[in-house]
Amino acid sequence: MAFDLTGKLLISTPAMGDPRFANSVILLCTHSPGGAFGLVLNRAIPHLTLAEILKQLDITLEDDSVADRAVMAGGPVETQRGFVLHSDELGSGEGSQALEGGRMLSASTDVLAQIARGEGPQHWLLALGYAGWGEGQLEQEIAANAWLTCDASDELIFGSDRAEARWKAALQSIGVDPLQLSAVAGRA
Repeated sequence: MAFDLTGKLLISTPAMGDPRFANSVILLCTHSPGGAFGLVLNRAIPHLTLAEILKQLDITLEDDSVADRAVMAGGPVETQRGFVLHSDELGSGEGSQALEGGRMLSASTDVLAQIARGEGPQHWLLALGYAGWGEGQLEQEIAANAWLTCDASDELIFGSDRAEARWKAALQSIGVDPLQLSAVAGRA
């Protein structure tokens, strides 16, 4: 592997052949010679809110301001498994992993309980499932122009109230006009 994209954002292009990733923005949590793991940041699961997830987990919601927060479809793998991507001011608790850029990834319900009480991290999003790539798979997709990459700022990850706006914002962060993208790439 010639490059490590851990902590970067992947932005799908029209050359992306898999409709599950059309117009997607993915935070790469890990990228190594053995493969990659990431979370789709901009695909809300229709009609599913944090309040419904908390109810399923028997966690009491005390902070009504977060009740209607959308739950993201983090990817097509293990769609019943939940991940909370959040800022790291709480430090690493059980089931939490430090990520690039001062962020944490937690698979524990502890962070959800803190959020429900109004004691959670300042920035967070909940995703069900993840995106995964085997050895060399992501590199092949990048070589086929299916993905662009950019730095992962908190503004791009957590900033937009509308998850759908993240794809356009990510493209604009690297000076790409979404209307100018083509599924066909040339070589000079």
